[in-house]
Amino acid sequence: MVGSVVLLLGVVLIPYPGPGWLVVFAGLAILAAEFAWARRVLTYARSKYDAWTDWLKRQSLPVRLLVLAATGLIVLATLYLLNVFALVGGWFGVDWAWLRSPLFGHA
Repeated sequence: MVGSVVLLLGVVLIPYPGPGWLVVFAGLAILAAEFAWARRVLTYARSKYDAWTDWLKRQSLPVRLLVLAATGLIVLATLYLLNVFALVGGWFGVDWAWLRSPLFGHA
């Protein structure tokens, strides 16, 4: 149960700056102590992660900046959809309609 919770938390954290992949691997490692399928997934995921980082290191600066920008857009879109911008705006007395999420902003 703990491994599943840690794994799901890690998946949610992947696009954000910080230890998202580390949390995923920790969750898989916890599950791998009990389940053979988790050991196989952990080995596979680690190899794909290493391949991705190796590929990214070989790319030119514009490509790396494009990947960084795409990651930033994913983070901003997620924060917008979770209504974080309206929440923070409310702390400062800013109530602009465009800050409200289409999912949660109509409360």
